[in-house]
Amino acid sequence: MPKNVEFYYDFGSPTSYLAYKRLPELCKKHNAELVLKPVLLGGIFKATNNVPPGAVPAKGRYMLNDMARFARRHDIKMRFNPNFPLNTLTLMRCAFAAITMNKIDEYNQAVFNAVWVAEKNMGDLDILKATLDDANLPTEELLERAQTEMVKTALKDATTAAVERGVFGCPTLFVGDEMFFGQDRMEFVAEALSQ
Repeated sequence: MPKNVEFYYDFGSPTSYLAYKRLPELCKKHNAELVLKPVLLGGIFKATNNVPPGAVPAKGRYMLNDMARFARRHDIKMRFNPNFPLNTLTLMRCAFAAITMNKIDEYNQAVFNAVWVAEKNMGDLDILKATLDDANLPTEELLERAQTEMVKTALKDATTAAVERGVFGCPTLFVGDEMFFGQDRMEFVAEALSQ
């Protein structure tokens, strides 16, 4: 029976971007389906009393170097966004809107690349609109759906459900009931898929 890899992510998480760039190949290799689970990382931090790595200066400096090492090792284009941290509320709501429109793959690709390759300030609505237009996405419809109560509630519910499942940060991956935190746990994910 094919297995799933559930991927909890927020566009404001650079390690979510690094995981996202490796997951399609990993899933293809193991005949697994990638199940996208957009959540609001700020809501997860608040609910779990967690803080971003950058809140500890030494850890923040280490993480910057470590992410650069990881990107080089896996040949992933990445530039740390000078607008970090980004307000991702609209981005994550639009992700749910994109799911309802069967545009989530195109949307994820456009937004992750805009944030972590092109260094765009995707918290700026005009920049978001231009980026979605450039990706030939239905910009106005995505933004309209993102403001509906259905989408707002879906994001809140997904974030709450993630916390209830044990998620404390992004990226978090699940294979069945086994949880893996961080972009650097792909070998363990692969191992779980092989069992």
